[in-house]
Amino acid sequence: MESPNDVTVGADGARVVFLRSGELWLFDVATGTERRVGAGPVGSYAADRDARTAAILRDGELFRADLVGGTVAAVPTAAPAHDARPDPLGLRIGYVTDPTGAAALHVTGPDGDRLLAGEPGSAWREHGGTIAWGVPGRAAGEFGRDRGWWWSPDGTQILAVRSARTVSLHLLDLDLGWVDVHWDRETYPYLAQVRWSGGGPLITVLRRMQQHGLILSIDPRTGETQVHAELADARWVEPIPGTPRHLPDGRVLVGGELAHDGFDARCLFADGSLLTPPGLYVRRVAGTLPRDGGPAGATDLIVEGSLGDPAVREVFRVHTSLGGGGPEVSRVAVLGATDHVTVGGDVLVAGARVWRGDRWVATLRSSAPEPPYRPDPALERVTDRRLPAAVLYPTGFVAGTRLPVLVTLGEGPGHQQVLADPAAWQERRRWADSGFAVVSIDSRGTPGVAPSFEKAVHRRLADVVLADQADGLYALHGKHPDLDLSRVAVRGHGLGGWLAALAVLRRPEVFHRAVARDPVTDWADLPVPLAERYLGDRADAADVYAHHALAGASPHVLLVGAELPGFRSVPNAGFEEERAFLLDR
Repeated sequence: MESPNDVTVGADGARVVFLRSGELWLFDVATGTERRVGAGPVGSYAADRDARTAAILRDGELFRADLVGGTVAAVPTAAPAHDARPDPLGLRIGYVTDPTGAAALHVTGPDGDRLLAGEPGSAWREHGGTIAWGVPGRAAGEFGRDRGWWWSPDGTQILAVRSARTVSLHLLDLDLGWVDVHWDRETYPYLAQVRWSGGGPLITVLRRMQQHGLILSIDPRTGETQVHAELADARWVEPIPGTPRHLPDGRVLVGGELAHDGFDARCLFADGSLLTPPGLYVRRVAGTLPRDGGPAGATDLIVEGSLGDPAVREVFRVHTSLGGGGPEVSRVAVLGATDHVTVGGDVLVAGARVWRGDRWVATLRSSAPEPPYRPDPALERVTDRRLPAAVLYPTGFVAGTRLPVLVTLGEGPGHQQVLADPAAWQERRRWADSGFAVVSIDSRGTPGVAPSFEKAVHRRLADVVLADQADGLYALHGKHPDLDLSRVAVRGHGLGGWLAALAVLRRPEVFHRAVARDPVTDWADLPVPLAERYLGDRADAADVYAHHALAGASPHVLLVGAELPGFRSVPNAGFEEERAFLLDR
């Protein structure tokens, strides 16, 4: 990737570290200058608390970078290293070996390299299963957790996942003492979130059906846990990324939902007090920044979210101390579809833009080419459900010319397509310029609008989404009469491919041709947490799973990368082959 990515901001706000074109770079906030850290490609990196030291990985080799002095030195390891991270003070580096097998956790530093946790050869204890330390564990990715170990803020302990038949957590002292973290793992088997950045560790654990969860704090001396909050929903619980976390004043920040007294909101709470207004759909908490002009120690939360328009992602400052007027929120910046927000000290980086307080400092250089297209889709809200929708016409389109319609489903449920960012429309511009009016509709089941909108698909995903796509298409035709509804094609991949094929099978009067790339053909093949979140317990809902299987036959569906009887299938297909199939009726 040629644009700045994987950004880290030091806690003192002096340095911004990032990858660009596979190399590690440092931006000095005070001088506004950039410099490359060492030479050669970087597979991944992690920095200490103040971004003074970084652990760099290149094909399993570990390097220690002095980000202030600019030197890079190789570090011997017991085996090829993965997920290397320096402690918050930059004295030692932890890393994982054999992450796809009997993973072990090592620490290297002034005292040499030593094994902190690992059990190779002990699989018999788990009835033949592999025992792994320091890797995320089964189902972690379905909850957005991509890590399996965390340093304590003082660098004297590590909180590590042990993955075997079940997932457990353990506190490891660097003097080789350790304690187990205690919670009812039988009732709450899913470890969804872990954070240790101040105070004791905080975790979110969920029941298997994901309709109930607990926010727990951990005593780092004993491993005992205390309940800080409960999460509950009759459909499923949706934890907010970046929570739970300790605020600087000691309160615990929790993400939750308001679903009473007319409210339908995804919000933030601090020890039970509402911090965000119901109109702000909170997507992620990036961290905290000192409040400009506020009393000493006053902080604001930095939040990614949408306020009023689900097509627009923005950065907001949220006051953490409540006054008599209720929650206070101010806009900071609009985000692109792929932009991320990182904070440290009094510095905020949104995408490639750097702010210090409320003052723009610089924009990190990018060597990425300009996008080839400047799409300008017509954004709409349609039907009584106010579905976000968009129509993109060919370049130079003249009103009065009826066009075949291509409905794009992208990656399917859980992924927005209707975004007010030209970068999100590059591929769709190519399809439009090939002769289609490209239509995208964010049906229920899509984030960004409200919790009830997102969860209305529980156990009836196919019926709800296909109804919204059809109703949205007819509503758009009322505003865009040049859409030729006698020639409607549909396209998607993954779960979007499954929906595309299902659209032709279930609603052939609306959708006439489909290309399904790498489609899901049977929900029983999906990871258990994902399948059960939408369709419920496999053992109790066999009829629901059967209803959502891709069964039937149609010559009007092209499967790419999958084979099923009754469908035309190809291992791969290029743009022109897909286009020819979608236009052939």
